[in-house]
Order: sequence, then structure tokens, then C-alpha cells
Amino acid sequence: MFDLTGFQRDTLTVIAGLEEPSGQEVKQELEKKHDDINHGRLYPNLDALVEEEYVEKGQIDRRTNYYELTEKGEVALVNRREWENSVVPPLGE
Repeated sequence: MFDLTGFQRDTLTVIAGLEEPSGQEVKQELEKKHDDINHGRLYPNLDALVEEEYVEKGQIDRRTNYYELTEKGEVALVNRREWENSVVPPLGE
């Protein structure tokens, strides 16, 4: 997980929070925190996450895919959160 870019980690987090989102749904959720995200940025990163086996890609219909975390992706997110919690003291207390 530490070899992923920040955008890829954000994409993984978004996928974890949605139920089998399409690429368009992932894009819409990411755009709540990132500036306009174009096709040329999103889909190569989704493909990289699939290739690295953090995410599985399935087909909704002939033109639309969905994405979901694999076990490797879930473990990576949990490990990342545990690491963050170990190095950052509780905030706002």
C-alpha cells in the first residue's frame, strides 16, 4: 500500500465506502475532494489497482464496469489506518 500514490489510496478508500461502484460513481465521489478528474487520470489508476490486485473489476453491462475491494485491498486499508493511528496522536482532543 505504501507504493501507491495518494490518488490511488483515495480511490481505494472511495471504493471501500461504496457498494460495487461504477467508474463514474468513483469519479463523482473523488471530485468531492479533488478538482475535476478526467478519464485519462481515473481509469489508468483504476486499472493499476486491478493489476496490483487491490481491486476487482466486474461488468454491470456492456459499457459499464464496477469495482470492489479484494481481500488484499481490505487488508491494505486496515494496515494503513493502523499505521496512521500509530504515528499520529489523536487529533482534536
